[in-house]
Amino acid sequence: MSTTFRTAVVRTPGGPDSIEIIDVPLVEPGPGQVRVEIAGAAVNPVDLAVAAGVFHGRGLVDQPHHTGLGWDFSGTVAAAGPGVGWTVGTRVAGLIDGFDRDFGTYAEQLIVSADDIAPVPAGLDLVAAAAVPLNSLAAAQLVDLLGDGDGRSLLVTGAAGAVGGYVLSLAQDRGWRVTGLARTQDEEFVRDLGAGFTTRATPGWDAVADGAAMQEQGMPLVRDGGLFVGVQPGAAPAEVRGITVRVVVARPDGARLAQLLEATADGRLPVRVHAVVPLDEVASAHRAVAKGGVRGRYVLTPGTAAG
Repeated sequence: MSTTFRTAVVRTPGGPDSIEIIDVPLVEPGPGQVRVEIAGAAVNPVDLAVAAGVFHGRGLVDQPHHTGLGWDFSGTVAAAGPGVGWTVGTRVAGLIDGFDRDFGTYAEQLIVSADDIAPVPAGLDLVAAAAVPLNSLAAAQLVDLLGDGDGRSLLVTGAAGAVGGYVLSLAQDRGWRVTGLARTQDEEFVRDLGAGFTTRATPGWDAVADGAAMQEQGMPLVRDGGLFVGVQPGAAPAEVRGITVRVVVARPDGARLAQLLEATADGRLPVRVHAVVPLDEVASAHRAVAKGGVRGRYVLTPGTAAG
């Protein structure tokens, strides 16, 4: 077995071309930890921001050598630390959080807390499962910030996006009267999730879940005294007109992720993979995501490009 593994990092962030793939030592899991052999790691907008130095600029990253990329993953348990109940070979998915770290999920191996992973149901493709943890947990925790809807109106911006699609479903379960704001070509997707649909950002909503990160441009959509929940950590819009502003910061939660993966496997929640690409093509995947308009996630798999 190799004593090193490959992982993608940035030393001096500057966009896709600053991403490097380096070899780092393989370590064994400690108490309460598992080592996962990665099958897939989703490319999320937050990863593009890390590679561009956005969070370095906000003072949220202070790594002396390099910063790891990637938040969510799927794979199989390769080793378990002392006192850990996970069986080697179990299919799992999970999320790691925080910006200030020298490792990430764009890798061949990962040490993670045993509490932060969940089993991948047999009916769910393992690589596709990599696209579930960050966005589904962010949406679930965003809906927690919304609370119970009691029939009030909720506009979800970016409703056809990864977080927005989950919010459409989960907010209805909490009693919100949900409408998705998206482009015309996304109407079928939004309505298939049981939500109303609009292409026009009109004001007067009781609450706005800002999946599109409209930020200050989204605030006028909320009625006086309403609620705005954003998705940009460390960059909450100013509270005006009595509007309560909250910002979701996705956190690992293995028990909740297990429920979300089950709901995904059952078809109650959406999972969309746009393309599966080798880790070596990470820069190209970042450039493609940066262009926008992609429906579904790029998922990176360990290995090298063919040819």
